[in-house]
Amino acid sequence: MLDTIGAAATEGLPTRLHTLLADGADHLAAHAALARSWELVAPLPFGARLNAAINARPLTVEDGRALLAGAPPADAATRARAEAVLALGDAARVFELAEQDATIGEHFLAWLATPGAQGPAQALNALVSSRVALAARVMIEQCDLIIAVWDGLARHFVGGTGHTVVTALHLGAPVLWIDARAPEDWRLLRTPESLRAPAPDAADERTAELGAIVRDAMTPGKEQAPSGAHGQAQRADADDPVARFSTETWKGRSHPLSHAYRRVEAMFGGEGRAFRRLRQDYEPPNAIGGGSGRDVLAALRSLPGADPGVAAEVETSVMRRFAWADGISARLSDIYRGGMTASFVLSGAAIIAGVMYLPFVSGEHKAPFAAAEFLLLLAILSITALGQRRRWHRRWFETRRVAEYFRHAPILLALGVARPPGRWPRGAETSWPEWYARQALREVGLPRTAVTPAYLRAALETLLDPHVTRQRDYHIAKAARLTSVHHKLDRVSEVSFVLAVASVALFLILLVAGRLGAVSHDALYAATKWFTLLGVVLPTLGASIAGIRYFGDFERFAAISRVTAEKLSGAHERMSLLLAAPPEALDYGEVADLAHAADEIVVSEIESWQAVFGGKQITVPV
Repeated sequence: MLDTIGAAATEGLPTRLHTLLADGADHLAAHAALARSWELVAPLPFGARLNAAINARPLTVEDGRALLAGAPPADAATRARAEAVLALGDAARVFELAEQDATIGEHFLAWLATPGAQGPAQALNALVSSRVALAARVMIEQCDLIIAVWDGLARHFVGGTGHTVVTALHLGAPVLWIDARAPEDWRLLRTPESLRAPAPDAADERTAELGAIVRDAMTPGKEQAPSGAHGQAQRADADDPVARFSTETWKGRSHPLSHAYRRVEAMFGGEGRAFRRLRQDYEPPNAIGGGSGRDVLAALRSLPGADPGVAAEVETSVMRRFAWADGISARLSDIYRGGMTASFVLSGAAIIAGVMYLPFVSGEHKAPFAAAEFLLLLAILSITALGQRRRWHRRWFETRRVAEYFRHAPILLALGVARPPGRWPRGAETSWPEWYARQALREVGLPRTAVTPAYLRAALETLLDPHVTRQRDYHIAKAARLTSVHHKLDRVSEVSFVLAVASVALFLILLVAGRLGAVSHDALYAATKWFTLLGVVLPTLGASIAGIRYFGDFERFAAISRVTAEKLSGAHERMSLLLAAPPEALDYGEVADLAHAADEIVVSEIESWQAVFGGKQITVPV
């Protein structure tokens, strides 16, 4: 089975086997992986000593104490089992969930001291089961395929193989189930309902499906060409989107001609200095470690018992990729949104230019104004054609997704938390950003560390809570700014139409006055041209402003940011409660749940704003 997986794996990419190092099938798989030069990773339910002690199954309290102290037990069989676990641990990258070891160790010794007593045995079993289930969750999140040797019977024993299989399927991880009663009838499961499916397919079909699962995990696959008029132009580079992303042209700063959208925010966002400098300088990837990422890297290095190499890996595999994606995405955002905003402005200007001659020259001298109108319309068509050919909209969407997945990834990595394989979003036409981010995070993998109460507290205080607080404050400010933009644009548009109505009404009054002889014919004739001009200019200005407001969808984006800020505030309050508790009360499961909650909030926000902008392809402003 492992040979089939290895054969399907992409050459040059490492293969990892994650296992809890429980006695039995876990040990067999671990030795088989090491024999194939695979990397062995062990998320342990306990600290290394407690894990060895429990798996060694000592018979006396003296041997139990010796194992917890790191000393050899007296019983030879117990000693052999402990040494086997510890030897595999030495060959593996070990992530130890050790923050409850003191409590579990006491229950372990109490159970050994009272053989046959149900109370201590039940208490220990409950603790051990919950910790194994927690470690299994960590393992599932890190894996593309779960291999389970299971008899198919009990599913609800917490921490058992059946429980792990069901958990994996609920999290969207495919499971290769080897039935312990009939190993040759192994099957591939993808949903909880598939457990009730009839006998498996033929061996060749199962082997082919297994190979496909492995290949899909290791390659991003081909992208679908978008439907519509511009799909043909976008197919050429769809086969290798990751290579395309990696070879994007890097620009160190934004271009002034692409600032139209952000200028609207500056003018109407209520923050003052409407015409302030808007140039953005994008942080180079090789500078982020000493720049915006410095504090996070320092916090990673200062975690008690931290993996000494994880900060360097995070900088190389995550932060630099974040800086690259963020810089590319910010530039594309400016170009796409600025281009569409400019098109709305130019469309209004083109209409106004076409009638501007009325009060000044006769129709015979209209040519310069018509030329100006033509050039403005040509500029709109050029922006539209260039945006469609260069895929500004789709490239912005893709790179922004990559950047946001990486933004909070260092915190998740420090806690050994990952988005389960089946919980990553999928775009309608592209999924390579999720594959790319997932593979980059897998490069770092689980840290070599023991999670202690001090480690959890430091991670909460210096990493998770500060990140959540910064994001909350950002979304509060963004919601206020966008709300101001929406209302002010709405007001300007309304005023323009009201003035248009007023100008028409005033012209009608003058017309009646002329009929009554109160206004001369020459004065009325001269006024007619000005009022005709105003009758075009004012509604056109109002329509252009309304178009920008519709395109920007400032009100909906403000609502999205308000909801996101509220969710982040709730997460911050939960973290504050944990930080106020005694250190020994901290539990990895609770902290991991908070990290997952923060991750889910971020991903939900990405999905919300992309749903709003998803249909706003760059096009002529109509």
